[in-house]
Amino acid sequence: MSGSRTRGISTKLTDEEYRAVESAAGTATISEWLREVALKAARAPSEGPTILAELLAVRTLALNLLYRISAGQRITDEEMQQLIDRVDADKRRRASECLASAAGIPL
Repeated sequence: MSGSRTRGISTKLTDEEYRAVESAAGTATISEWLREVALKAARAPSEGPTILAELLAVRTLALNLLYRISAGQRITDEEMQQLIDRVDADKRRRASECLASAAGIPL
């Protein structure tokens, strides 16, 4: 690490929360342990968009299949693969749109 640590972060804990943190820190000091946990969390990519993308893909597949079944239509293997390919191609974009909409960010 370059440079010295000059910035601090502070929080308040209940006695129960403090004991839990103290226990989790093990042999490390609480400060060292909290620093490592905070940096690891800050550097880790969020899994939320990925999970949302997969859920939207499953939803899209299910709705498309249920619609076809309810209309008495059959789906061929080729059509199913095309549907899967389309859903996979669109899922990340759709998840981004949903997250942006929920955050009130205009697209």
